[in-house]
Amino acid sequence: MNLLLLQQEDLLDSHTALLTGRQHQHLKTVHKKTTGDQLKAGLVGGLMGSAEIIEQNETRTRIHLQLEQSPPPPLPLRLLLALPRPRMLARSLEHLSTLGVKDIHLLQTARVEKSYWQSPELKPEKIHQHLLLGLEQARDTLLPRVHLHTRFRPFVEDELPGLICDTRKLVAHPGNYPQCPRGLNEAVTLAIGPEGGFVDYEIEKLQEQGFTAVQLGPRILRVETAVTALLARLF
Repeated sequence: MNLLLLQQEDLLDSHTALLTGRQHQHLKTVHKKTTGDQLKAGLVGGLMGSAEIIEQNETRTRIHLQLEQSPPPPLPLRLLLALPRPRMLARSLEHLSTLGVKDIHLLQTARVEKSYWQSPELKPEKIHQHLLLGLEQARDTLLPRVHLHTRFRPFVEDELPGLICDTRKLVAHPGNYPQCPRGLNEAVTLAIGPEGGFVDYEIEKLQEQGFTAVQLGPRILRVETAVTALLARLF
């Protein structure tokens, strides 16, 4: 935990917060923090800064806050991601939150097993937990938005056109396509398929909406690896 990330309900007033549960235990047993110690802190959706422990016992920690710093800027990216298998989804959400992606759309595609949508990892509280862990790692306070789309064609034809105006539209796909561009300084909508890639029909539907297919090379990457490699290259 590189940042103590607070919720509004943790605040006693604008400069004081009370911690119990996971965060209290983490400070006490992992970071070995005690009364008088300082640490980095931030408020979800708000500013970051420092915190000083002013009281601590076995069940709670009370801290004084000085929050004056803005969070790091988000990536200028909208991500369309074929729904990964549940175990990979958890890691992917944490990676994306850490990397600064703020707009995530999870899609049903031909190679996504429909059973994945029944995973407990898609419950709002689980998604929220993974995003918070990513923010704590990155020292960020702005939660990503996660949207679920269980039907590919209606989303691409009806919803997607209104989302991608004034962005560069790229779909990462293995094959004889141009190399993924580097070091962009513009807003991007990026589509990433499952490990086997999108099927031809899905690529055609994305191309109809103005997407350009790009590739990273001949190797087939796991989703979390591909996401990290693509974002590092693009930005």
